[in-house]
Amino acid sequence: MIKNEREYRITRAQAQKFEEALSEFSRTGGDPHLPLILQQAQRDSLQSQLEDLREELSEYEGLRSGKRTVISLDSLEELPRALIQARIAAGLSQRDLAERLGVKEQQIQRYEAADYAGASLERLSAVIRALGARVREDVILAGGPDSLANVFEDLKTLVHQTVAAHQGERR
Repeated sequence: MIKNEREYRITRAQAQKFEEALSEFSRTGGDPHLPLILQQAQRDSLQSQLEDLREELSEYEGLRSGKRTVISLDSLEELPRALIQARIAAGLSQRDLAERLGVKEQQIQRYEAADYAGASLERLSAVIRALGARVREDVILAGGPDSLANVFEDLKTLVHQTVAAHQGERR
């Protein structure tokens, strides 16, 4: 994941180099001393790396555009990445966030480099407030509403209620 403008510039330059390498490969056909299957593997590897870089660039550019308003999480483990994405989407640099929190820019760089691994819950809450974001998360208890047994039980109850309602309408 690209986390700042410096990483964005580096990734863009890397993508350019992979594009040039692929273009050269297409022009020359690769190393004629290698078997065709290895030449194809080289080309596929270059193409795969380029696609990965383009995806990272696209994600960063999309966040930076400010058009994204919701970042969905499937688990609390995804919160650090979402906070970084929220900062980028808010148009804030790491320096801007540091100023809002009253810490040095290097602290934000360290937090983000480690995906907030060393940050306390209090610090994470402060980051969320500084970003002007809201985080909503459900805690689903064991045997909670998403268990298969409960889904079937809820469905069964709904069917019985529907049948009873229809029978009541007929009387």
